[in-house]
Amino acid sequence: MQQETSPYFRPVSLCNLSSMGEIGDDFLAGLERIMDARGLRAAPLSEAAGLSKSFIRDLRRGKAASPKLDTAMKVARALGISVEEILAAANGSVAGVPTISIAGRVGAGAKVPVFEAYERGAGPQVECPVGLSPQGIAAVEIVGESMEPVYSAGDLLFYSRPTHEGVPSEAIGRRCVCECERGFGWIKLVKLGSQPGYFHLIALNPDAENQHDVRLKWAAPVRLHWPADLAKRV
Repeated sequence: MQQETSPYFRPVSLCNLSSMGEIGDDFLAGLERIMDARGLRAAPLSEAAGLSKSFIRDLRRGKAASPKLDTAMKVARALGISVEEILAAANGSVAGVPTISIAGRVGAGAKVPVFEAYERGAGPQVECPVGLSPQGIAAVEIVGESMEPVYSAGDLLFYSRPTHEGVPSEAIGRRCVCECERGFGWIKLVKLGSQPGYFHLIALNPDAENQHDVRLKWAAPVRLHWPADLAKRV
């Protein structure tokens, strides 16, 4: 078998794979233990893995064939762990829930200078949402009510920065976590400014003022919005 380079794959024992490349009973047993430990439901996990909504439910009920390795890897990716860790859970070793660091607090209408205030990985932790890999992801907490009704105080926004500095092309025209040259953090819709190196920051609240021709240290598109009542801090 060709070596798999995905970060969610680690070598698994050949006894756990059939000759057709399917995962055996240990995968299902381990998956059930992990889902029970985390309180996960089948349909949301199936969707997070990019599978049919009923896939995991049918798998647990014996109505679906054992998944092939590529399908098992999709499930593992949604859980933020490896296929090997799912297999190990069948024998009692349930992997802990992966966590993501809260990098700081950020506002929209109000200037919030407390941004990325923690040492890398040393900030408060929150459980990683199903379907989101914890690798290279950080979160910021919304403060104030200036982004109602889009985001509320206490909500978490998850993002990743493809480059440490600068504004990548993928950020243009999207809601982004960004930092201006003065060190303030913002959540804005980022658009190109009137000249290179400058950007228009469009407020999410229609009653708030937009900012024009702002120089940014960096900007990163929001990958996931998590309401405050769903966040599980650890």
